[in-house]
Amino acid sequence: MDLFPTLPRQSWAPTKETLHRFLQIVGKVRLAASVRRNHWWNVPFHLTGDGITTRPCGPLADGTVFTVDFDFTAHRLRVLTLDGRQVSFGLAGLSVGGFYRRFTGTLAALGISTVPAHPYPFDLPDAARPFAEDEEHATYDPAAVGRYWTILTQVMLVLEEYAAGYSGKTSPVHHFWHTFDIAVTRFSDRHVAQGASADPVTREAYSREVISSGFWFGDERSYPEPAFYAYAAPEPDGLARQPLEPAAARWTESNGAHLALLPYDEVRTAPDARAEILRFYDSAYAAAARLAGWPADRLCPGGVTDPEERVVPGPL
Repeated sequence: MDLFPTLPRQSWAPTKETLHRFLQIVGKVRLAASVRRNHWWNVPFHLTGDGITTRPCGPLADGTVFTVDFDFTAHRLRVLTLDGRQVSFGLAGLSVGGFYRRFTGTLAALGISTVPAHPYPFDLPDAARPFAEDEEHATYDPAAVGRYWTILTQVMLVLEEYAAGYSGKTSPVHHFWHTFDIAVTRFSDRHVAQGASADPVTREAYSREVISSGFWFGDERSYPEPAFYAYAAPEPDGLARQPLEPAAARWTESNGAHLALLPYDEVRTAPDARAEILRFYDSAYAAAARLAGWPADRLCPGGVTDPEERVVPGPL
């Protein structure tokens, strides 16, 4: 099995644009029906054995707890309630408008009144068009979605390994439905004062110094192809002059700041792609942490913080 399959953005652009809106619709329900967490950690999707999940949502006013799962092996959406009721439907052949109606109708049939508070795409070209009126985006190629799912799974495992190397405050590894990327973020203890113009999402997400690492599938406005990335916020002076590894990695300007980028196609066929990706994340972190003055003792190679610990205890 090809664990890092090829997936140029143009090869599945219509499917990606449709699927992205499917994810935003379900993600907005998760936003409306979940307990608020610091840095908005309640909002993104998490990975499962066959796709992605909202995790349990609620409880609603009547005590209902429900979960919404995308199954990318059977290519279906499942809505499950804590009392065992379940409804699912296929994803192929649905427009965004058809998906929206089918999904909200499924929620209503299960007695779930939660709907997106703002039923429009977020930060997409058709942000002024309601999901329910979108018949333009209606492509779902199961083979392309399967490759997306394979890549997502492999990147998640690499990010989990990378996350284990830091003993400070760290986010979960999670899949953002608004930007269609997967990431993990390391935090320092220093508070960051946001300007009065900062929106509520930004104020909370970046209320502490962060060094974030992740992967996206490419878009028309920023970087056009799949790539691994890392950045620091706030960005320390001189960051873009620091060396990165491996040789294919580079700094690029984005919205007035800098991103460390490693193009997916430059590393996916390497003899040990996972090791090369980890080298990239480690080099970007080292550059940002050094310039920002983060404590060196937060690193814990191998995920071990006890210097005397070497093996898993026998009873476990």
